[in-house]
Amino acid sequence: MYELEGTVKLIEDTQTFGSGFQKREFVVTSEEKFPQDVKFECTKDKIELLEKVRTGDRVKVSFNIRGNEYKGKYYVNLQAWRIENGGGEVDSNLAQVTGESGDGNLDDLEESPF
Repeated sequence: MYELEGTVKLIEDTQTFGSGFQKREFVVTSEEKFPQDVKFECTKDKIELLEKVRTGDRVKVSFNIRGNEYKGKYYVNLQAWRIENGGGEVDSNLAQVTGESGDGNLDDLEESPF
């Protein structure tokens, strides 16, 4: 499983193929020192994930990498299976549960008998 946070740059229309297979592609601009435009795809029932997403939204995309060979050429697809909207704010209760105090001191954890 992989994740990428960024801003939605483009959402394509749903493509339907002769076999009935459907996919919808979208592009997210990553939030790095050197931002990258990364294209993802949603297939079958995952196309619904894009109904709540708009261009310009900040999202976190969970995805799998899929590769295949077709007629001697190799392809890689990033298949999204979860898209979370939002600014990435951390709930203070979650920080307490995970032990993230923000001081970076791990000495207390090393003395734990567990």
